[in-house]
Amino acid sequence: MTPYATLLYFMIVGILLIPVVAAGYRKKRLGWYNALVTFVVLFMAFASDLHQAYSFFAYVIWEIILVSVYIRYRSKHNSSLVFYLAIFLSIIPLLLIKILPAFELNNWFGFLGISYLNFKNVQMVIDIRDGSLTSLTIKEQLSFLLFFPTISSGPIDRYKRFKKDIDTVPSREEYHELLYKGINKIFLGFLYKFIIGFLINSKLISTLFIQNHTLLSDISYMYLYSLYLFFDFAGYSNFAIGFSYIMGVKTPENFNLPFLSRNIKDFWNRWHMSLSFWFRDYVYMRFAFIMQKKKWIKNRFTISYLGYLLLFLLMGVWHGLELHYIVYGLYHALLIISFDWFARKNKKYSFWKKNKWTHAISIVITFHFICFGFLIFSGRLF
Repeated sequence: MTPYATLLYFMIVGILLIPVVAAGYRKKRLGWYNALVTFVVLFMAFASDLHQAYSFFAYVIWEIILVSVYIRYRSKHNSSLVFYLAIFLSIIPLLLIKILPAFELNNWFGFLGISYLNFKNVQMVIDIRDGSLTSLTIKEQLSFLLFFPTISSGPIDRYKRFKKDIDTVPSREEYHELLYKGINKIFLGFLYKFIIGFLINSKLISTLFIQNHTLLSDISYMYLYSLYLFFDFAGYSNFAIGFSYIMGVKTPENFNLPFLSRNIKDFWNRWHMSLSFWFRDYVYMRFAFIMQKKKWIKNRFTISYLGYLLLFLLMGVWHGLELHYIVYGLYHALLIISFDWFARKNKKYSFWKKNKWTHAISIVITFHFICFGFLIFSGRLF
């Protein structure tokens, strides 16, 4: 049973969470019961496909062993070679299904949510290397990895933030607020995904006119697909965040009015925020730090632009090795590098003044560049 895909799923999870709500109002957290709910939900997700179930189980065991071994090693040693080896070993399952699709390895190694679990595991390895994570029990690791509201498609949480919520039992008033927000998020998700997103896809995108490859239909598809992608994914994210709140965990937001972005940098601070922030912190910032520390490149703008290129290329490849995903990543790298150059020139010469009119124009221009990017992402141009 695919998470958040059917009314039956919501009914089952809603019933399972009744004791969690009752405990929340009594200022308690049912650790054992939460583990039981997780098991039931995961069973529903994987019971219909034994290959996925076996792959999921093997992957979790593999990552637990890897992280446990590395954290013990890191307590006494700090070899860069071992660190990079640990990263490589962590992403091997994902590499197998992304890089070797011709062998249909996804049928054997892939499972629902592998990409998002991989973000969590790589994050823990990096945090261990940096010294910000010095102790981690198997129970804590499983609690973070298998948190069922976000397991299939995020949002991507951070371990320290997640652990703080798990270790803190909210007061009755705080839990009441979380429950209220959680239920509202779930209903907003229904509006986004099952009403607006469904109508855009079934009543507009699926029409014969849009399916014909003419210039006008392609332009119309570009805007409709962009809207559909937002409402569908934002709807899912609201479901995940809503159920997280009900369980007393403040999973981070994923979207913040992205189509009102005034520039491409602002867009990536509003769109799929947990993913973009993850790549920013664990790819871009680390790349820039290494370049500056090793002094391999002296010009900070060159470092920044190469970092953007690496970041968005990886983000594109993460979606898949198909040409349109790679071009999508390179397209956004070009946009953000161009905007950075524009912003620096404007700071010097002030040819683009800041006022309500230029702000509105910036939003319109950015919106069109974003929609064209989603047209590339859709694969319709290739």
